[in-house]
Amino acid sequence: MLNESKWEECRVLVTGGASFIGSHLVDKLVNLGSNVTVVDDLSSGTLENLSQSKDKIKFVKQDLEYITKEGLKKIFKDQEYVFHLAAVHGGRGFITTHPADVCSNASIDHHVFQACTESNVENVAFASTACVYPTELQEKIGSEYKLREVDSNPKKLEGYMSADIEYGWGKLMSEIQMLSFVKQYGLKGSVLRFVTAYGPRENETHAIIAWIYKALERMDPYVIWGNGEQERDFTYVSDIVDGCILASRTITDGTPINLGTGNRHTITDVVEMICKVMDWHPSKFEFDTSKPAGALSRALDNSQAKKLLGWEPKVSLEEGLKKTIEWYVKTHKSSGSVNSSLLLEHNTKVTNK
Repeated sequence: MLNESKWEECRVLVTGGASFIGSHLVDKLVNLGSNVTVVDDLSSGTLENLSQSKDKIKFVKQDLEYITKEGLKKIFKDQEYVFHLAAVHGGRGFITTHPADVCSNASIDHHVFQACTESNVENVAFASTACVYPTELQEKIGSEYKLREVDSNPKKLEGYMSADIEYGWGKLMSEIQMLSFVKQYGLKGSVLRFVTAYGPRENETHAIIAWIYKALERMDPYVIWGNGEQERDFTYVSDIVDGCILASRTITDGTPINLGTGNRHTITDVVEMICKVMDWHPSKFEFDTSKPAGALSRALDNSQAKKLLGWEPKVSLEEGLKKTIEWYVKTHKSSGSVNSSLLLEHNTKVTNK
């Protein structure tokens, strides 16, 4: 259970704090009474995401890949807790078509871990991903197997390791980096492995928002990437945020923690749910197997999060979809057609109301 009083007046830095998950984390920390600094280069995040908290935070626009040591010291000085979410990231289409870009995350992460060490930060919570898990464990539709933290264990480098494309390998390397700082310099922190997070403020390169966008534009035939049978574990953003905050007060040795519901849903089923909520249905679905579809079946075992953090996902998929659709419809309007580049690039703009 979250002890809210422990966060009053704490000095907290959130990297990537103008992003989808980061901005929700910032809002939560501000509501808990923390003194929050946000650092973000606004490559995928927006200041609009911080509108609820903008008058209560300090904002620093900075690319953490291209920064001097003195610049890092200035940002991290006197911070007690760091939530490191800054990364080059996006949905499956983005990370597949930007393999070199996502590899830069290893450089960003090294800078952050080094700065946390030199500034004597009490704890750093590092945002990782389910993409660190071997793809061969995720190749069977209908599988009941849930990915466990030990299936990708950066503490045992002599064992077999694999990951999901460049983005997953980069994040896995950064988990290893963090543990190296733990071992060599005594850095304290945790690794949080997210899986298909969704909710308000997410962009259209990510699955749920892309599907809502297509429904808003009345795409017909409605095109689904892959064969539609892919299975995913969808986790609402507020549950992710709660897990991050709990871990930052609980885990100190770099232990990885899964933050997922453990429930599987097929892509087609979720699209059907979205169409039902939006009171519209296409005449037919078309399946584009030439597009990136990712792992066939992915769900996380969350027993460690329950045991070590006392964390439980609270928001059902049905409730989360309704909240996300309500936000999207309220803040966006139809342009009459689907802009395919919007599904691949962060900087493409959708029309706002």
